[in-house]
Amino acid sequence: MTSIENLDLPIIQSSVPRPASPPAERRPEWLKVKIPTGETFQFLKNMMRSKELHTVCEEARCPNMAECWSAGTATFMILGDTCTRSCGFCAVKTGRPGTIDVEEPGRVAEAVRLMDLKHAVITSVNRDELADGGAGVFADTIRMTREQNPGVRIEVLIPDFKGNHDLLQLIVDARPDILNHNTETVPSLYRRVRPQGRYAWTLDLLREAKRQGMTTKTGIMLGLGESREELVATMRDLVERNVDILTLGQYLQPTKQHLPVERFLTPAEFDELREIGLEMGFRYVESGPLVRSSYHAERHV
Repeated sequence: MTSIENLDLPIIQSSVPRPASPPAERRPEWLKVKIPTGETFQFLKNMMRSKELHTVCEEARCPNMAECWSAGTATFMILGDTCTRSCGFCAVKTGRPGTIDVEEPGRVAEAVRLMDLKHAVITSVNRDELADGGAGVFADTIRMTREQNPGVRIEVLIPDFKGNHDLLQLIVDARPDILNHNTETVPSLYRRVRPQGRYAWTLDLLREAKRQGMTTKTGIMLGLGESREELVATMRDLVERNVDILTLGQYLQPTKQHLPVERFLTPAEFDELREIGLEMGFRYVESGPLVRSSYHAERHV
């Protein structure tokens, strides 16, 4: 078993946000991906557009889009394509969202049926301007997807709802199979990486979801400047909340306006982190440079 002490991660001395650093070294070979092509990919893209649906695969510029779409899977992004938050890592646009589309849950359910999915992932932008944060649309989408697809396994990747348990309850009551909320980074970097979020909200949401019997999941991006000690401490915080599934992946700068990559971790380091997470007590750890929260999601249960 690999020792935690052998991991070579950069050190952060202070929780005060730092000015943007120069870009890290050129992207290494193991982070290069294929341009999405193929009949299956094009079919799915055309179907999404015809039903006016958004995918986080496209909006967040996921590096696994070619692999996942060619395999006939995708992650649906509901509640529009404009987020009310301005996270430093995310390629989804920030601004004033449009009105709620009450027919969207039905279109997602139909798309899951047409794709013949066995595992559907549903996520959203943050909609902090709404009284329920969009939780009602999440619940409707879960229910309608299950009604049209009785055998499908449903995973949701939800916002923090600013720590509001009543809004979380709306989603729990719809009974998704997996409830995911990403931690994203270590607490000292929240002000820089996730300025409108709170680390305490994330931990509290995951603890409450587990208390209600949910299979819980979360993800952390690496290479933003986290220290070894902070990363391990964050993983321990999540184990203490009985989180079942952890995903660890390399942060990739989507545009020059987003936070720079501080460091590229090697595949070997991600393998070491997987072993450490399993030893800590996570039931499943997906860890690799190109891993994102929905990558190989069907294997996580």
